[in-house]
Amino acid sequence: MPNPSVVVFDIGNVLLDWDPRHLYRKMFDDHARMEHFLAEVCTPAWNIEQDRGRLFRDAVAELVARHPHLDAEIRAFDERWLETVSGTIQGSVDLLAELQAQGVPTYAITNFSAEKFVDAQRVWPFLGSFLDVIVSGEHRVLKPDPAIYRLLLDGNGLAAEACVFIDDSPKNVAGAQAVGMHALHFTSADKLRADLKGFGFPV
Repeated sequence: MPNPSVVVFDIGNVLLDWDPRHLYRKMFDDHARMEHFLAEVCTPAWNIEQDRGRLFRDAVAELVARHPHLDAEIRAFDERWLETVSGTIQGSVDLLAELQAQGVPTYAITNFSAEKFVDAQRVWPFLGSFLDVIVSGEHRVLKPDPAIYRLLLDGNGLAAEACVFIDDSPKNVAGAQAVGMHALHFTSADKLRADLKGFGFPV
């Protein structure tokens, strides 16, 4: 494959440091209780349905009905969602800005609630700097489904082999490779910089 000329970013845990524990450490004074809550109540499987397009109000109502004694904790996932992000992964944000300053086309594909992505864009304006962002919650399709990568490629007239996709999830990296994209597993901003240099990008 020729070297890519387009960079496609994931957002959560590549550009933004997201983990519900950032919020729930403030709400639970017992680590084991917090971990039990995140494993048995506000679970990853429950949260991914918001990334698939379910509204938070519906998701919260369902859980509160099942766990009324945890009403405040469940509602916090929605009402205090911004606190699940500790901030930016600054090295990655710097790389994004450098690529854009050099005229490299940049896009994003993210598993993200459509509602919360609007909130995130308000707080972190760089999220509006991409040429296009495919938000799973808007399209009701999740990575690593091939369809979500094709939405970006077909919608923007991009050849898969012209793109390098960056994600912290190995299965999402594999999903991008399956549709013909170059793909990098994100572990740190320094490693990402070295990998992009290896492809010939000006960073």
